[in-house]
Amino acid sequence: MNITLAIIVITVLVSIYAWRNESLLDNLVLNPQKVFRRGQWYRLLTSGFVHADFGHLLFNMFTLFFFGRLIEQVFGALFGSSGPLYLLFFYLIAIVVSDLPTLFRYRNRSNYNSLGASGGVSALLFAAIMFVPTEKILIMGVIPIPGFIFGALYMGYSFYESRRGGSNINHDAHLFGAIFGVIVVILLYPPVVSSFVEQVSGWRLF
Repeated sequence: MNITLAIIVITVLVSIYAWRNESLLDNLVLNPQKVFRRGQWYRLLTSGFVHADFGHLLFNMFTLFFFGRLIEQVFGALFGSSGPLYLLFFYLIAIVVSDLPTLFRYRNRSNYNSLGASGGVSALLFAAIMFVPTEKILIMGVIPIPGFIFGALYMGYSFYESRRGGSNINHDAHLFGAIFGVIVVILLYPPVVSSFVEQVSGWRLF
C-alpha cells in the first residue's frame, strides 16, 4: 500500500469512529481556545483526520487520492526511496500550518470548532498544479478547466470568503494550505517555477 492510500484509510477509519464517539470527536477537532488555555496543540494535527459528515470526507479523500498519488510519484522521482516520507511530512505539516491562521483568528471564540483535511489536501492540489499547470481539473466533477486557471479562481474565492466570514467552511485552511503547497514545492525543487511558466505560456485555449 502506498502512503497516499495509507493516509486515506487511516482518515476514513478515524472519521467513522469519531462519528460514533462524540467525546472522541470533541477531543480531536480544532478548538482554538482549548489549544491556548489547555495547551492541546495536538488538535492542529488531529483535526485533519476527522470530518463533519460523509460528503465532507468523500470530497477530501477523492481529491487526496488523485493528487496525493501524483505528488507521491513526483517526490519518488525527485527523492528516490525517501519520496513517500517527503509526501507524509508535506501533508501532515500542511494540515498544521494551514490551521494556524484559524487558531489565532478565533482564539477568543470558545464555541468555534474546525475539522477536516482540507488544508493538507489543498497543499497537495496546488503542488500538483505547480508541476502540471495545464492539466484539466473538473469543477463539480463535470466542467474541465486548466489547473492554473482553477488555482487562481480557487485562491481568489477562498480569500473573498475568508474575509467575508459567516460560513461554516474554513476558507482560511483552503487558502493557506494552497499557499503552503506552492511555497514548499518551490523550495524543494526550484526548477518547477521555470517549468510552470513554460507550460502556462505555451497553453492555448484552442
